[in-house]
Amino acid sequence: MTPLEMIHGLNRADQPPDVQHQSELCVLDLIGIAVGGHGTKLSAIIRDHASETFGGSAPMLFDARRASPAGVALAAGMTIDSLDGHDGFNPAKGHVGASLFPAALALAHQAGASGGDFLTAIVIGYEIGSRTALAQHASVPDYHTSGSWGAVACAAAGARLLGLDAGQTRHALGIAEYHGPRSQMMRCIDHPTMLKDGSGWGAMTGVSAVHLAAKGFTGAPALTVEQVPQFWGDLGQRWLILEQYFKPFPVCRWAQAPAEGVLALARAHDLTSHQVDRIEVTTFHEAVRLATNRPANTEEAQYSTSFPCAVALVRGDITPADIADDALNDPEILRLSQGLVMVESDHANANFPSGRLAKVSLVLRDGTRLDGPYISPRWDHLHPPTEAELRAKYHALADPVLGRARATAIKAALSDLPDTPLATLSTLLFQPIN
Repeated sequence: MTPLEMIHGLNRADQPPDVQHQSELCVLDLIGIAVGGHGTKLSAIIRDHASETFGGSAPMLFDARRASPAGVALAAGMTIDSLDGHDGFNPAKGHVGASLFPAALALAHQAGASGGDFLTAIVIGYEIGSRTALAQHASVPDYHTSGSWGAVACAAAGARLLGLDAGQTRHALGIAEYHGPRSQMMRCIDHPTMLKDGSGWGAMTGVSAVHLAAKGFTGAPALTVEQVPQFWGDLGQRWLILEQYFKPFPVCRWAQAPAEGVLALARAHDLTSHQVDRIEVTTFHEAVRLATNRPANTEEAQYSTSFPCAVALVRGDITPADIADDALNDPEILRLSQGLVMVESDHANANFPSGRLAKVSLVLRDGTRLDGPYISPRWDHLHPPTEAELRAKYHALADPVLGRARATAIKAALSDLPDTPLATLSTLLFQPIN
């Protein structure tokens, strides 16, 4: 199956049942992250910007105001990106869904799509986006943010939803790839700011590419789709939506195995943080680069290895509240974060990006040293979360913000979506959060 054949020919009946179900779980997880991110300063700024700058009549996610579809996608994509708890694809070193869901939602609403058509576009986006990411990483010298290749995923989903023909679709993919944000990911790792992973910009670019192509605007061929064939031969046979990971904690995936290692040792030895003199983490280069140990804001806290590890030891968990506002000044967390020792490992480096290995040692105040083994983050595709765990994560994020009744109504509407209009869900998503 070629990319164009998938974009224009894939039907819900063609998708294995586990693929169909995974598309719903991915959307539910992304909605939960969007709710959790809505209260961040980043989200407030970008939603104001979309309303003020991108004039239009399309409803915005969890906001009473309106904007153009491109503005809606920008605001929602960056709101999701503001809380680093969304799904991802290890070989891509990034995230398909954070760009894809906002773009698909905006364009599906514009097209009056059915719920089933929307979910099929989501599957198309994950399949095209995951492979585009692999092709880009194999054909360029730098490591770019998810929005760079996410733009192509959004254009693929949007071409299907707006009914572009094959020629227009080819142009849409080319426009999206050409204008996708080729921003350098490690620059934001070294200097964490609201730029994040470029997901909102990718969503905006993908939506714009579809609208431009529909009007006859032409684009250069998408090289990642047309000239790196080794990643496309299994399209329609191997479903990469099933190979995404989910996150138990709202911080960078690279910091999650270290945090899990801290928690495992603390639980095994019934420790409190006050018994621990310091934490030592051995891991891969990129995780060592997450070096902010005294974060001044939630972006720095999310793009850190030491701070989440300290939070995990002190709090026994990592929640959105633990990486924002007054929690950033907790003296016990800062003691452990600033004292954490990072060691780069050739073994962990060799396993990256397909694996995100880390091992943790805790040195106690009495001199005892407790060493853990190399571990991987929880909830990868080989050991995925249960459906109950993902739904519990969604409610933990959504209930405090939306209220249990509205959060449950959204979950129920999504479960019914394959056989109902998109409006059964989108009406709930477009209501503001008070």
